[in-house]
Amino acid sequence: MKMKLLFIPIVFLLFVLCANAQDTAALIGRWDVTVNMDGNARPSWFEIYRSGSHTLVGQFVGVVGSARPVSTFHFSDGKLSFSLPPQWEQGNNDLSFEGTFSGDSLTGSMTAADGKQYNWTAVRAPELKRTGTPAWQQPQQLFNGKDLTGWRALGTNQWVVKDGVLQSPHSGANLITDGTFSDFKLHIEFRYPAGSNSGIYLRGRYEVQIDNSGDEPYKNVFSSIYGFIPPSEMVAKGPGVWQSYDITLTGRMITLVCNGKTVICNREIPGITGGALDSKEGEPGPILIQGDHGPIEYRNIVITRAK
Repeated sequence: MKMKLLFIPIVFLLFVLCANAQDTAALIGRWDVTVNMDGNARPSWFEIYRSGSHTLVGQFVGVVGSARPVSTFHFSDGKLSFSLPPQWEQGNNDLSFEGTFSGDSLTGSMTAADGKQYNWTAVRAPELKRTGTPAWQQPQQLFNGKDLTGWRALGTNQWVVKDGVLQSPHSGANLITDGTFSDFKLHIEFRYPAGSNSGIYLRGRYEVQIDNSGDEPYKNVFSSIYGFIPPSEMVAKGPGVWQSYDITLTGRMITLVCNGKTVICNREIPGITGGALDSKEGEPGPILIQGDHGPIEYRNIVITRAK
């Protein structure tokens, strides 16, 4: 009789653990987040995976900044919560998130580092897997060397064209293409003065960083996919010199040739980077070049679309 009484709570405990494992399985993966900030849709992202058999951990990308670790995602009674310290956000408080499932999506609220509260929604990020080898169309000049035809500034424009060079003489608006792109090859040349900073956003969502070389492990500096993928070696020529990126993006897979050397070879970009235009990863997007972090020059911008 005692053995039977002992057996019942053990079975019940196993049932609860299995049910909880099934519930948390629905959380595992990557989530594209949209935060409603005073009526403006701002993009964010997080990824959840298991650490051992008991803990959910992951990483997070906010509206600004780079990918950062989340030590624990809590999930109980259908409710998700997590917190992490501020990075570039204004305020000293931890960012805290709460959410629940709404069908296949998540909805919730967040408290920002300055104490303000915002609502957010999240959908499962697409895998963006491609099969086969892409066929390529004819190369297309994105910058004609004469004016800003095909581009527009996101704000008051400070960009000018001089001697065939696209120049942002001081910090100001970012610049994006009128056209949008899915899979492509991009050639772009750039030059920056000492202490300046820029970046190239692929589909408006994934930043290839441009700045001084910085320190290892290089996740946030020159020729990195900002916050996610460091280059295999640092081949920056330094400020005041023309340099080049040759980028191939198919789905989430990226190859980056910097100044003639392959520094990222067919690596997966997990999610959007800070400063992205949106979190709609399944859609085509523009090319965005940063003009809000100091002077920068670009030339010879050529894109080749996949068929």
